[in-house]
Amino acid sequence: MTARPLRILVTGGTLDKVHDTVSEALAFEPDGATHVPMILTQARVRFPEVQVILMKDSLDFTDADRDAILAAASAAPEQALVITHGTGTMGQTARWLDGRVPGKTIVLTGALRPHSLGRSDASFNLGGAVVAAQTLPDGVWGVMNGRAFAARELRKDAATGRFDG
Repeated sequence: MTARPLRILVTGGTLDKVHDTVSEALAFEPDGATHVPMILTQARVRFPEVQVILMKDSLDFTDADRDAILAAASAAPEQALVITHGTGTMGQTARWLDGRVPGKTIVLTGALRPHSLGRSDASFNLGGAVVAAQTLPDGVWGVMNGRAFAARELRKDAATGRFDG
């Protein structure tokens, strides 16, 4: 199978957070940089375009933020898209996008532990999303914990720290 052109749209979330030693909290890099290019380089993945839409905790997303994601997904020339996203409202954004970007395969993914802290699920989930975006049919999906979920089924179980359909 030939790889379809792929774009990764970055929106923040735990995947991109770092430990802020001053405030002792998790935050984003001061310059707004994403870890996605480093993850791709470590995995020797060279073909996706990476576009930062926003760097925000998904619990703080507004409808305007989801509209910005929708606009970026609609404008992207690629048919296969991965959206990195916080796990807190990933399902909500997936359902927001569902049916609104015809002719594209959109896969949301994220991490439950920041990539910067090590022992993270970020690389695994991102890799799964890259493959899923190239192989799943058109529509909106979520890829977490080694599974793909249709937008309507994408839900985080906070008690187990997993996504289950």
